[in-house]
This record gives sequence, structure tokens and C-alpha cells, in this order.
Amino acid sequence: MTAAPACVDNLVETIRAALEPHGLFLRGSVNFTPGETAPLLDGGEPAASVVLIGNIGGSIWRSFSRWRAVEPDCGGADPLDEWSKQVILPVAEAAGATAYFPSDPPWQPFQQWAMRAEGLKASPLGILIHPRYGLWHGYRGALGFDRALPQTSSVTADHPCGDCIGKPCISACPVDALGTGLFDVGRCRTHLKAEAGAAGCLLDGCLSRDACPIGRDFRYPREQLRFHMVALGL
Repeated sequence: MTAAPACVDNLVETIRAALEPHGLFLRGSVNFTPGETAPLLDGGEPAASVVLIGNIGGSIWRSFSRWRAVEPDCGGADPLDEWSKQVILPVAEAAGATAYFPSDPPWQPFQQWAMRAEGLKASPLGILIHPRYGLWHGYRGALGFDRALPQTSSVTADHPCGDCIGKPCISACPVDALGTGLFDVGRCRTHLKAEAGAAGCLLDGCLSRDACPIGRDFRYPREQLRFHMVALGL
């Protein structure tokens, strides 16, 4: 689908305004060079750019919770993915863009896009760490365009983990799921299904994630923490 001729800046601001009531934000853009692997647009041609859409802290939780209260039977196994699609797809259509989602094949390299768009790097938990938001952010979708877009992120700080000496995120894990340098998902899930995990991380959120000193003002609300931990433990 091809975007109609319009001022690019106005297009970006229109998208931003449509997403804001749902607690979603533009999280940076990636412009692809000729010959570079790029996602396909709805018309079959490679995208010239993608703009990432995501949450900052618990910004989406109020809108998502209201949607679940009205549509309790919607969403299937992952209601947050379904909510994201119901919000982002109309925005994509109005903007003449192609929408991509982390949960849909063909799997798009969202983490690589985010690293390019915002200059972020992975934390020991595998979550990209933001110099301001810490580990309390996420990517819910992306829009592909047939034109280059201006950069929508201004992240310039260095990787926070590089200056963190104590690495409290590693030592805080009650089952040493980060002890090998990689996140042991199986060990984490086993813990969440045990009595100690159900009363700890499953109830109040990942202790390792909570131990990170960066971005604590953006920590997710307790209900959102529990939602993500239940999804991880499945």
C-alpha cells in the first residue's frame, strides 16, 4: 500500500497523534539502503523505511485494561497482541502503511530495528535497555513505508550496562537464570511454576528486572508485571 503524497512531517505527526490516546509512541525509524534486506510492503515491494511503535513504562496499560473489560473474550492466547493489532492496523491503513507485528510470521527483526532506530543494546536479561526508561519499555508493532522517514528518536546516551559494576540484575535472580551470561528461559519458567516463584516473581514481577537501577520511574504497574510474568511462565 502506497502512502498518498503529503508532507512527511505532517504524516509523522498524524500517526503520533493517533497513537497517543492508547499510550503508544513512535520509537524511532529505520531507513533501508538500496540492496539491503527490508520487509515487504502489502504491494510486494521492499519497504524504504519502518517506524517502530511501542510503550514507555506502563503507558499502554490503562487503554489495554479498558479494552479487556469491554472485550473479555477477545485476544485468545495473547490479548495484548490482539489489542495492539486493533489499535495499530487502522493507523496503518489511514497512513497508507504496511503494519508488522512481533507475533506474526514472517518474523521481522524487531530487536535489530530497535537497536538501529534508538541505538540501544541488550541487557543481561536480553531486553534492550534504554538510557532513560531502563527495561520498562517495549515494541508493539511497526509501520512500513515506500519512502524514507525522518528519525523519530533522539537517544544519544551510552549503553547503561557498560558502566554498571555490580550488575544487580544478575545477582537478584533467585534461581541464577542469568549466571551463564544468557537468560535461561527454562529455569525461569520452572521457578515460576514452583511455590516460591508463584509467591515472588510471578506475583510482583521479575526480581532481576526490578533490580536494575535505570528507569525506575517507568516501572510497570503491578497488574502489568503480573500479566507479563504469567505469559512468560506458560
